[in-house]
Amino acid sequence: MTSEKPDSVWNHKPWWCQPWSIILTGFSIISASWLLFKIVWLSILVAIPISAWMGFFVILFPKLAIAPEQQ
Repeated sequence: MTSEKPDSVWNHKPWWCQPWSIILTGFSIISASWLLFKIVWLSILVAIPISAWMGFFVILFPKLAIAPEQQ
């Protein structure tokens, strides 16, 4: 019996590609669009692709990167 933790995809990524940096960058961009323009529909237009980007890289990418033998 070994208690090895499975290898995480985040162990192979640089600091700027970690979940905390992806989320922080995304929220910063959305917040900046609101602070600069104060237009709700523009901030929503910015938030949609940024949220999709964050969702892909924080939720889907790690699941897709798991090797088939680890599933």
